[in-house]
Amino acid sequence: MRVGLTGLGSPGAPMARRIVEGGYPTTLWARRPAALEPFADTAAVTAPSPAALAARSDLVCLCVVGDADVREVVTGDNGVLAGLAPGSIIAVHSTVHPDTCRKLAESAAAQQVAVIDAPVSGGGPAAAEGRLLVMVGGASEAVERSRPVFETYADPIVHLGDVGSGQATKLLNNLLFTANLATAASTLALGQGLGISPDRLGEVISHGTANSFALGRIVSAGGTLDRLAAHAGDLLRKDVGLVAGLADAAGIAPGIVLGAADATLALMDRQR
Repeated sequence: MRVGLTGLGSPGAPMARRIVEGGYPTTLWARRPAALEPFADTAAVTAPSPAALAARSDLVCLCVVGDADVREVVTGDNGVLAGLAPGSIIAVHSTVHPDTCRKLAESAAAQQVAVIDAPVSGGGPAAAEGRLLVMVGGASEAVERSRPVFETYADPIVHLGDVGSGQATKLLNNLLFTANLATAASTLALGQGLGISPDRLGEVISHGTANSFALGRIVSAGGTLDRLAAHAGDLLRKDVGLVAGLADAAGIAPGIVLGAADATLALMDRQR
């Protein structure tokens, strides 16, 4: 299978390198030429546009940031759909609204192109080590054709249902992570008030039944949310807002998890 990838940040760049090292003919496109420079020593080739990338690919993986970026790269002038042949696949690794993927799937179906949503979790280090978590929604045939490529950078790969189900799952994961940040941060603050240093309390809890990934991130950042807020606050606000909107549209009360996530955003000086 010929693979195209765009969005060479984290984790896109290590994903691309793993695909190349897996022996797949790989084409890359980036808005910034500097993003392509690290691949000069690889077998990957570059394309002048998303359409040109698509013309050389059977599977196009998108690792761009948001909904508008995904739509522009796929359906814009010289976008991916302009270059894909019938029978090709688009995999949206970005974390976006499920409806964005569903609408793209409808547009792509007119060209006999399949869209699967495949958001990832784990970041650049996990991609480099081949252990990204990929949450996939879409037709089984397209998912299984794509799976060997995904396996170059991911384990596990979980097929959750129709298009959009991968995105909904990723948003729920991020909602709970955001909520866990507030409970962990407030516990460390309470402990400090009771005379227990945050680093020692974090060390103990990380070996106990209350351990969480969120706690580990806070402890490694010095016991506060400042570092997380600087590089992830806006993304977490986006994702909490998206899943809150999904719950509202479905008429579902999200429960205490949304309140805890909002508390985290407040601690980060963000508001949903």
